[in-house]
Amino acid sequence: MDKMMNANMPQLRSSSSMSPPLSSLTNKVGKRWKEYQGVNNWNGMLDPLDENLRAEILRYGQFVEAAYKSFEFDPSSPNYATCKFPKSTHLERCGLRNTGYKVTKHLRATSGIKLPSWVDKAPGWVATQSSYIGYVAVCHNKEEIKRLGRRDIVVAFRGTTTCLEWLENLRATLTNVVPSAVNGNTAAEPCSVEENGAMVESGFLSLYTSKVSDNPSLMSLQDMVRKEIARILKTYEGENLSLTITGHSLGAALATLAAYDIKNSFLRAPHVTVISFGGPRVGNRSFRRRLEEQGTKVLRIVNSDDVITKIPGFVFDEVEKKEGDVEENGGEHVASFQGWMRNRVEEIQWLLYSEIGEELRLCSRDSPYLRGINIATCHDLNIYLHLVDGFVSSTCPFRATAKRFLRH
Repeated sequence: MDKMMNANMPQLRSSSSMSPPLSSLTNKVGKRWKEYQGVNNWNGMLDPLDENLRAEILRYGQFVEAAYKSFEFDPSSPNYATCKFPKSTHLERCGLRNTGYKVTKHLRATSGIKLPSWVDKAPGWVATQSSYIGYVAVCHNKEEIKRLGRRDIVVAFRGTTTCLEWLENLRATLTNVVPSAVNGNTAAEPCSVEENGAMVESGFLSLYTSKVSDNPSLMSLQDMVRKEIARILKTYEGENLSLTITGHSLGAALATLAAYDIKNSFLRAPHVTVISFGGPRVGNRSFRRRLEEQGTKVLRIVNSDDVITKIPGFVFDEVEKKEGDVEENGGEHVASFQGWMRNRVEEIQWLLYSEIGEELRLCSRDSPYLRGINIATCHDLNIYLHLVDGFVSSTCPFRATAKRFLRH
C-alpha cells in the first residue's frame, strides 16, 4: 500500500531540508493540549483547520516519515527490512533534529502467513517474515514538555513494504477480537462471534499478533508494544502523559489496533490518540463502539482521491437508523425492504466494515502544485502532508502560502 507505488510520481521537498525544528512548528498548545489530542473529537477544529492542529498533524506526520527513512529497502542488503539507524541517533539521521524526543524502542511486525515449500527456492527477501515496522519515542526535553503541556509518547508505524505484508493486506475478511486477562485488565485475542462482536481485518491482526514460527522467543508486535509502554508508564508514573500513535497506510491500521490494545491492557492508560494518514478500513461497527467506549480518539486524514481509504470490504453503518426513520414515517414496504437488506448484510458480516473516528477530508485536485494525479500520488505520505499544509476549509481548500511545494 505505499512505497512500491512511488515510482514516477511527483516528489515534495524534504521536510527536514525546508522546515524549522519540530519544536518551533507549533504555537504553544500546552493549555489546550487535550483539545488538540481530540478530547472533544476536534469539534470546530477541522473545518476550517485550526492552525495549531495543522502543525501538530504535520509534526506527527514527520515522525511517520522517519519510520520510512530508517527502513532498509535494498533487497540485496543483508540488513534488508531492518532499521538502518541506532536508537540514539535515529531521529537526527532521519533529518529530524531538535524534536525533544528520543527513540526508546524499535518495533518489528511478523506475518502469520504459512508459506509453501517452493518459496525456499525464491530470493530471501520474498519470504521475509519479520521486519522493522516503526518505533517508540518519548519526549524528554523540558522545554518541549512545557510547550506541549505534558510528556508525550509517540508510536510511529510505516506502511506496507515487504511481500508478506502485501499478502496480509489481501486478507480482507473480518476476524473477532475479545478481551482476555492481562495484568488485571484485557487484551485483544481471536475468539468466537458469540463471545464478542468486535471484529477487525484478518491480515492487520495477523501482523499485530503473530510471532516468528521457528523462534518462539521473538515477541510479536503486540507484545513489544505492551512491554515498552508498560516500562515507560512505570518510569514516568505520576506525570502528565499522552500517547500518540501515528501511521500511514498499513501503519494507520496498526496504529488503530495498538491504541485499542493499549487501552484494554492497562488499567490506568494515559490519553490515547491516533493520527492516521491514508489508512484503510480496520474493523466493524462493534469495534468502533469499543474504541469509543474506551475513550480512544482517532483522527483519520483522508484524501478523497485515495482508493486505499475506501477498502477493504464495504460500509453499511446506517441501516438501523434508516430502517427506524422509514418505519416512523409509515413506509411499510420500504421498511420491509430495509429489514430484508439488514438480514442480508448480517449474513456477510465478515466483509462489513465501519468508518472509525473523526475525519479530515482532503483532495489532491485542490492543490495547484499537483499534476498527473494517479493512485500512487494520491496515497503517498508526502502528498498527504502537502495537502494538510495547504488545506484551509471546505470553502477555501488550499492556501497560497503552503510550504510544501513540488520539486521542479
